[in-house]
Amino acid sequence: MALLITAKCINCDMCEPECPNQAISMGAEIYEIDPNRCTECVGHYDIPTCQKVCPIDNTILGDPAYQESQDQLWEKFVLLHHANQL
Repeated sequence: MALLITAKCINCDMCEPECPNQAISMGAEIYEIDPNRCTECVGHYDIPTCQKVCPIDNTILGDPAYQESQDQLWEKFVLLHHANQL
């Protein structure tokens, strides 16, 4: 599933530059994750880097509106980063 940044976000700017899919951007009040670009770092890392670098526990969680399997996340990664090779 794509990840979601909750209202606990303190806008510390740690997550945005770490996202390998460029899925994180500043929203109206806090950072937001584009579910069409978020792969939970599948294809890049074992643990989502945004969760790893966030200084506030449980701020970045799975988005229940976007349930995806590991295979679906992998397919999204391939389309984002290797579409020209398909």
